[in-house]
Amino acid sequence: SLQDQFDNLEKHTQWGIDVLEKYIKFVKERTEIELSYAKQLRNLSKKYQPKKNSKEEEEYRYTSTRAFLATLNEMNDYAGQHEVISENMTSLITGELTRYVQELKQERKSHFHDGRKAQQHIETCWKQLEASKRRFERDCKEADRAQQYFEKMDADINVTKADVEKARQQAQLRHQMAEDSKAEYSSTLQKFNSEQHEHYYTHIPNIFQKIQEMEERRIVRIGESMKTFAEVDRQVIPIIGKCLDEITKAAESVDHKNDSQMVIEAFKSGFEPPGDIDFEDFTQPMKRTVSESSLSNSRGDGKSEPKFGSKSKGKLWPFIKKNKLMSLLTSPHQPPPPPPASASPSAVPNGPQSPKQQKEPLSHRFNEFMTSKPKIHCFRSLKRGGAGPEDFSNLPPEQRRKKLQQKVDELNRDIQKEMDSRDALTKMKDVYIKNPQMGDAASVDHRLAELGQNIEKLRLEVQKFEGWLAEVEGRLPARTEQPRRQSGVYEAQNASGVNSCAQDRESPDGSYTEEQSQETEMKVPATDFDDEFDDEEPLPTIGTCKALYTFEGQNEGTISVAEGEMLYVIEEDKGDGWTRIRRNEDEEGYVPTSYVEVYLDKNAK
Repeated sequence: SLQDQFDNLEKHTQWGIDVLEKYIKFVKERTEIELSYAKQLRNLSKKYQPKKNSKEEEEYRYTSTRAFLATLNEMNDYAGQHEVISENMTSLITGELTRYVQELKQERKSHFHDGRKAQQHIETCWKQLEASKRRFERDCKEADRAQQYFEKMDADINVTKADVEKARQQAQLRHQMAEDSKAEYSSTLQKFNSEQHEHYYTHIPNIFQKIQEMEERRIVRIGESMKTFAEVDRQVIPIIGKCLDEITKAAESVDHKNDSQMVIEAFKSGFEPPGDIDFEDFTQPMKRTVSESSLSNSRGDGKSEPKFGSKSKGKLWPFIKKNKLMSLLTSPHQPPPPPPASASPSAVPNGPQSPKQQKEPLSHRFNEFMTSKPKIHCFRSLKRGGAGPEDFSNLPPEQRRKKLQQKVDELNRDIQKEMDSRDALTKMKDVYIKNPQMGDAASVDHRLAELGQNIEKLRLEVQKFEGWLAEVEGRLPARTEQPRRQSGVYEAQNASGVNSCAQDRESPDGSYTEEQSQETEMKVPATDFDDEFDDEEPLPTIGTCKALYTFEGQNEGTISVAEGEMLYVIEEDKGDGWTRIRRNEDEEGYVPTSYVEVYLDKNAK
């Protein structure tokens, strides 16, 4: 029936709306996923960004780390494109379809309301036709009965004329009523047929047509939304492609040679490597001699020793302590001689011989000190709570030069900023003088004075650091490029004085001097960097000892003691049979442990 068709259409159109709402929910969840993905990408990019004013920021000067930083930035833009996807899908699909669904529901409701109204109207017409038909039928039956009664009365001779006339009139009345009912029924039937034809051929088809158009628009709309869904994604593909192209470009910009050179420049110390160690001939009964370029120094062979300032000593290798170096190179490792049979020195005419270094030559000791970890070499930095000295004297020469140059550049930039501020205030003051109504010219005088003082302080700082910089640049070996600044001392030196190679030698007291020809003598101002090895505190005493026998230390690293002499212990016997002692600040060395009686201080660290 028609009602069944309306029910089917109503169910189908409701299903169509449910499909549309389901698709809206799908797109909405997709936008939430895009937003969440973009947020996670941004957090990931932010997590690996270098922290400002930290060591990580300095690491990003290499091409590989700069490429990684570019990747992080591009990933940030990549995340932005996913946010664009979410925004466009929300505005072009979710928002539009939500509004369309509301309109669709209203339109669907209106169409089915019209359908129900038309159905009710035709049903009402049908009821009117049925009522008119029943009335016509009833009137016809009543007229037929009245006619039969009249004929009966008329045939009966016992009935009066009055009764017959009355029956005749009644029959005529009923017949007239039947005719009227017939006319009414005919009119109602004609009207119903017209309404029914209009209903089935005009109203209902129009309603069905509207419902069909509504449903087709819904289908077209969901198809367009799906197309938009793909287009929104496709629109960001070129930009995402550019992001990936930039990542590829950054990766291709990685230059391993450049990064290696930057590492070399960053850690280049400026120290000269040690020279060759000469062969030590122990077959001849003579004192060991060491070449001028060796790490262990002996007394010079008559050549003059130029003085590099009051505290200037030759540096052997970066960040290695002098006393540690000498102990490594000269401490005995051969088992010590046994004590004499008698406590008297006369029992052994020549006394015990000082140990020879035959079992473990100098090269072994050199390898040991090269593989050992250097200790902290700047005690001033420890006293200052870990911060390095102002002149960066705790750094190697090349690193110190770079730090000083950075400091000078930074101070110059600060001076320029202060001068720009001063120029701006001076112009403002001139404006105030010409136009007093705009402000008081005297109000900027105090600030101008402050700026002048700041500029003067900064210039003094620049002069101080430039002096240190000139000092360092003069001490560094000859560079390929001309140093930016030279101090007056170095400008006065001739080429032969600068290029002459001073070799390290060891004086009898363990100090270090620079040897070169008698004809050339240079004076170089001492710096804090030169003092790093000399300012170190001597090893602390850990007890005292008494010499039981006389020992004549004839070789390097040993010290002569007399029987009964009291001395300080600065290093215990480490199992090799030797104890390190000190007589005074300038005399210390090793003696056989069996030759002394040691009294250790329990509280010594």
